[in-house]
Amino acid sequence: MNKNLIGGLLLLATTAFAQDDATKYAGSITPEDLKKHLVFIASDSLKGRDTGSPGQKIAAEYVAKYYKEYGLQPGATGTDGTKSFLQKYNLYKRSWGEVYVKTGAKKYEFNKDFYINGQLAIPQEINVPVVTAGYGIEEKNYNDYADLDLKDKSVVIFDGEPSDGNGKYWLSGSGEHTKWGTSIGWQAKAKLAHEKGAKYIFIITDKTGEDRDKEIRQHAVMTRRLNAPTLKPVQENPEGIAAFVISPEMAAEMLNTSVQKLTKAKSDIDKAGKAASKKMTGQVSIKAERVSETIDTENVAAFMEGSDKKDEVLVISAHLDHIGVSPNGEINNGADDDGSGSVSLLEIAEAFSKAKADGKGPRRSILFLNVTGEEKGLFGSEYYSENPLYPVNKTIADLNIDMIGRVDEAHKSDPKYVYLIGSDKLSSKLHEISEEANKKYVNYKLDYTFNDPKDPNRFYYRSDHYNFAKLGIPVIFYFTGVHEDYHKPGDDVEKIMFDKQSSIVKLVFYTAWELANRDERIVVDSHKQ
Repeated sequence: MNKNLIGGLLLLATTAFAQDDATKYAGSITPEDLKKHLVFIASDSLKGRDTGSPGQKIAAEYVAKYYKEYGLQPGATGTDGTKSFLQKYNLYKRSWGEVYVKTGAKKYEFNKDFYINGQLAIPQEINVPVVTAGYGIEEKNYNDYADLDLKDKSVVIFDGEPSDGNGKYWLSGSGEHTKWGTSIGWQAKAKLAHEKGAKYIFIITDKTGEDRDKEIRQHAVMTRRLNAPTLKPVQENPEGIAAFVISPEMAAEMLNTSVQKLTKAKSDIDKAGKAASKKMTGQVSIKAERVSETIDTENVAAFMEGSDKKDEVLVISAHLDHIGVSPNGEINNGADDDGSGSVSLLEIAEAFSKAKADGKGPRRSILFLNVTGEEKGLFGSEYYSENPLYPVNKTIADLNIDMIGRVDEAHKSDPKYVYLIGSDKLSSKLHEISEEANKKYVNYKLDYTFNDPKDPNRFYYRSDHYNFAKLGIPVIFYFTGVHEDYHKPGDDVEKIMFDKQSSIVKLVFYTAWELANRDERIVVDSHKQ
């Protein structure tokens, strides 16, 4: 028989056996098993798995227990130097504690009656005298601080800058603001007041009614964002530039006067274009407590050692955390986001462990990585990228699973799809392998809508694979889109489409099987990020 023919037949036979092996072990991935795990991971008892919470830690112990049961090895090192499934790290949070302003018997509430711009720390209540200084401006021909001693005092000033009421600002001589009247003019005013000796600065907003309420609500949202956890400690400057932004009503109480008199004082400056000579005074008590918090959390890292190519590592990732409990007490269970990805890793790990037990284990090593801190800012994967458990230059790819259990509005009539994001951005071979695996085994619609760099959602940058891509590691992000329960209490197990999910999990498994067992490592030959 022709030698070339024999060789060809042997190659076909080898390929067929490899396909049969992959199909055999993918058979262990079932809707029933996925549901069994998700019922626990997304249960009310875990309280939404907020990063660092008891529920998140229970979820971490749960997946680690199953990895151990499947015969995987701990992928991290514990604080005592022993191997561990938990890669521990900290997040750091600075937030407001008790914050108020008191005048007489009245106590004003933070982010309700007033808000604070900038950095400030007053850990204990203090009493301070206050004095008005017009608009709080000093220029060549205009000075609100003339003959004013601010030592050990705080200053109360109007927002904006004086205008003649006909669209002209006195300081510019036109309809254009000077630096004092811009949206960040408060910074210049606060800096000047500090230089003049003022202890604290109170700015009377010119917004009224619903506009003022809206401004306070917006600032409250901004405050929560600015006080979000960080991966590295934030150094604040308690003596930095800051200002209390208050209403005319609050200012009147502080100064033992009326809103009408304050309004007239401002109007007099505007009409004359000159600083007011008469000052109003008062006394207030203030407290602005800053609270430091360290959040300890952990990624779960489970390792399956390969055979002849064990020094190369494939990462399969998902995030274990969710957003916890809403302010109204409702639990956000995060069944789809990203309970679906977390339990998918368990099923893929079990399939590979069965293959390994039969002597069909992966040639390359595989790291199953359940990260936390994703909802806070991709922190778990960022921490891993800065503290990799296995060499970055030996990491061949990351297959990241985040929300694969539902359908979005665009696919209500055709649920057999999955969005793939990033597959071609760093490696053309990875994209090719993914396409072939789908065509050969699953035959789902691979939707690349969100892979378009012009897509406004920018999902490529919004899940944990991106911290691998930044290191030049090829990635695929598996995703079925946003639905009406995204980040809401309605994201529950009852709405998960487990048949659909199991098909996508098998697609990830088949892709991982090829990546882990092929002769040649995929190469980075594309730069579309």
